[in-house]
Amino acid sequence: MLNYFKEFIKFITHIAENNKLIITLVANDFKKQYLGSYFGLFWAFAQPLTYIIVIWFVFTIGFRQSGSHTETPFFLWLISGMIPWFFFASGLSSGANAIVGNSFLVKKVAFRVSILPIVQIGSAFIIHGALVLFLVLAFLLYGFTPSIYWLQLFYYLFLSIFLLLGLSWLTSSIRVFVKDVSNFISVVIQVGFWATPIFWQSSKIPEKYHFILSLNPMYYIVEGFRDTFINHVWFWQKPADTLFFMSISIFTFILGAIVFRRLRPHFGDVL
Repeated sequence: MLNYFKEFIKFITHIAENNKLIITLVANDFKKQYLGSYFGLFWAFAQPLTYIIVIWFVFTIGFRQSGSHTETPFFLWLISGMIPWFFFASGLSSGANAIVGNSFLVKKVAFRVSILPIVQIGSAFIIHGALVLFLVLAFLLYGFTPSIYWLQLFYYLFLSIFLLLGLSWLTSSIRVFVKDVSNFISVVIQVGFWATPIFWQSSKIPEKYHFILSLNPMYYIVEGFRDTFINHVWFWQKPADTLFFMSISIFTFILGAIVFRRLRPHFGDVL
């Protein structure tokens, strides 16, 4: 275990020393996805924003529903859950293909391949950052005033990245040897969307079954976004949920790091 800790310290040091390289790789990866199209980077934001606008029209103009148990408009309540999920789905999907999609870098002896999932997550975070700004702007346009609770948004953003990094290490390393991982992740994302309280309220679930919800780490993130913007609840006011999420995330992070380190020497042989 001490060796893994030392390896982790080296990894953090490597990130700090090569932050400019990582930023360049993130920017290049982001541009590469949309290079050659007429509208370029516009398409990076068009799909999620179009989906959000359709949802706004359907539920605000069509059904005229209001959100949860508060006076918050349903649209704000809904996108507070959708936007963190967009990031998770995009980051997990691209992170799982971080190694096979950059095989030319994997074969370079001097390149530390463990940063490739970070590059994919960073690329997805560019869109997420823009959508978070859209979320903040939406609350302001609806007449909500900034609150000190909004500061914990950075806490949930960090946890989202931390969770995705562990999952990406785990899935990207296995994906090199098992192609079915990509299909499995697609299914998980589809099922996870409806298993996460995005369109429905977690309060509708009986209290004795809430531990099942907690098994889904995105439950904590989605509820955290709503606690930040709507419910005005600090994360430390939910100690049980916070502890459970931290346990799952840390376990995933350590497992992902160990599996990645064990399989890394064999990447070049397979790719």
